Amino acid sequence: MAQKQFREVICDAIREEMERDENVFIMGEEVAEYNGAYKATQGLLEQFGDKRVIDTPISEAGFAGLGVGAAMNGLRPIVEFMTFNFAVVGMDQIINNAAKIRHMSGGQVKIPIVFRGPNGSAGQLGATHSVAYESLYAHLPGLITIHPSEPYDAKGLLKTAIRDDNPIIFLESEQMYGLKQEVPDEEYLLPIGKAEIKREGSDVTIVADGKIYHVAKKAAEELAKDGVEVELIDPRTIKPFDIDTVIKSVKKTNRCVVVDESHPFGGVAAEVGFQIQREAFDYLDAPVLRVTIPDVPAPFSKKLFDLWQPNPKQVIDAVNNVTYRS
Repeated sequence: MAQKQFREVICDAIREEMERDENVFIMGEEVAEYNGAYKATQGLLEQFGDKRVIDTPISEAGFAGLGVGAAMNGLRPIVEFMTFNFAVVGMDQIINNAAKIRHMSGGQVKIPIVFRGPNGSAGQLGATHSVAYESLYAHLPGLITIHPSEPYDAKGLLKTAIRDDNPIIFLESEQMYGLKQEVPDEEYLLPIGKAEIKREGSDVTIVADGKIYHVAKKAAEELAKDGVEVELIDPRTIKPFDIDTVIKSVKKTNRCVVVDESHPFGGVAAEVGFQIQREAFDYLDAPVLRVTIPDVPAPFSKKLFDLWQPNPKQVIDAVNNVTYRS
């Protein structure tokens, strides 16, 4: 085992898959000469050369489309977006091409492509650089959406994603690239669509993913000091979503709070809440509550931004509400 940063395990996963399969290559803005905007492709150009580590123009629609075409012709491209806020420019290529070609070809054409990069807000970057897109991509059939929270999960899931024959959205976060965790030295893969119970508890279930998982984790630690035992579930994959693990937990705790970086209307928390009440209504002792960002664009002001972003106090308040402690 070795302590590795989130950015390091992303790079390790890409390197290992490029060594294993010569059809794997990566392209995006600054992935080569600059070693990635967040240094998640450090050293890849030196090892593999500029035919497999490709700096692109600032043209997301162009290189997203190039990636789809390469995947259709048997290669396994990894397309890095400097932020998924910029991926909106290439949305037609992702939604109307990558997500639909396998279906429209009757399964004859595989699309083994991974679109990856940071998602959501990263502090005071303004409204156009602070959107969490997981619910949008999860809404669309044909796309797999992965949103890991920790380095161990990120490496295992990214390696699995690169080997998959379907288009995959792999969401990271600028705020997690420096996060450290022990990761095995030997190769490992993790299954897509399997949640993990990161903390066992009996009083309330909390579901949270991505960097917001760490907000929920802090809240769970504080609640434990007051004798409230949280069962904390990290979905890891947004679609397919492992609702079975969540339902099993809710049947034990009888309460649930879903913490989500999406906006409330049509967000991940809205869908998870619906599925819980459909599958486990008779087990609930309180309504499912959710903690999300408000239904407004991200503010730039530091004080307003701190109110806009989900925080541990909001999670604690929601838990106290469903456990009738407020």
